[in-house]
Amino acid sequence: MTRQHLLTYIYLLVYISLSSGWVLSTLYFNFPFPITLTMIHMAFSGGVAFLLIRVLKVVSPIKMTFHIYATCVVPISAFFAASLWFGNTAYLYISVAFIQMLKALMPVATFLVAVTCGTEKLRCDVFWNMVLVSVGVVISSYGEIHFNVLGTVYQVTGIVAEALRLVLTQVLLQKKGLTLNPITSLYYIAPCSFVFLFIPWYILEKPEMEDPHMQFNFWIFFSNALCALALNLSTFLVIGRTGAVTIRVAGVLKDWILITLSTVLFPESNITGLNIIGYAIALSGVVIYNYLKVRDVRTSQLQSVQDESSGKFDQYSYIICVELQTERKVDDDMDKKEETLWNDSISDTHIDEEAPLITSSRISHFGVGRKPS
Repeated sequence: MTRQHLLTYIYLLVYISLSSGWVLSTLYFNFPFPITLTMIHMAFSGGVAFLLIRVLKVVSPIKMTFHIYATCVVPISAFFAASLWFGNTAYLYISVAFIQMLKALMPVATFLVAVTCGTEKLRCDVFWNMVLVSVGVVISSYGEIHFNVLGTVYQVTGIVAEALRLVLTQVLLQKKGLTLNPITSLYYIAPCSFVFLFIPWYILEKPEMEDPHMQFNFWIFFSNALCALALNLSTFLVIGRTGAVTIRVAGVLKDWILITLSTVLFPESNITGLNIIGYAIALSGVVIYNYLKVRDVRTSQLQSVQDESSGKFDQYSYIICVELQTERKVDDDMDKKEETLWNDSISDTHIDEEAPLITSSRISHFGVGRKPS
């Protein structure tokens, strides 16, 4: 194993480990305020991004106009805030293991939203694959012992909001030629998401936080926010070092690890045999979906290479056709000249039978002299 391979495995391990830290539990720490926790994450991540871009100048900002910010960043930030709000609130009602099983619906939601927005085409193979995932999640939900309707609605709503965010990012930003890495994304999106989260926080959580018995430990929240920031950076490092395929496989492995750890750390995470069967069905659909996406990417890359080669060939063919047409025009002009010279020679009384009809030899396009007729 080389040093580069070892570093890649370390990045993957850090990514999976940090993903396991997104847990709200009243058993170990009594702070059941998911909106507040999410706002702390946004404030901390936005502050660090501002420090890296404006103060330390480690990352260069992109050219952002007010129109792009208002029409692109604001709606993306709204759905990002909604996905974090609903997704984190679900931890208060349903188990961590069941949440990971419900997250298998993410490809289904993304596909349906993309088809609705016109960025994806409705294909039979992908559609039946989404049906397989949905059936698996339904079976897993049916086998859940501590099933809670409100928590399930929160989680599914968060998944739909995240799917809308992903599709909007593709439609609004990528079509404008803007690419955001994790630092610039947090720099532009985190402050706006903080503002969107402030409204439900003020209505729902602020009155309850005035309780004098509420626990607040600065170092716990600081380490939690640092973990959230490091998760975004580790995702960027893993993708940059391996690729989107590896991050998908690592995500599947992460889900299994989270389900296993949740059964050990949290007593409420009881897994039944029907849970495992349903999640295995849904997971097989997710794996097939990832395979189809990778196949489509490779096919599009191969098609682009072929189009580029075809474009070069067509350009070469066009040049050859122009050259042949030019040569044909020269030949026609020379034939007319021959006919004129022949008529002149017939009308002339002093005919030199030894002289050629063409006074100078033709030179073809390829530079080879032709013998006179």
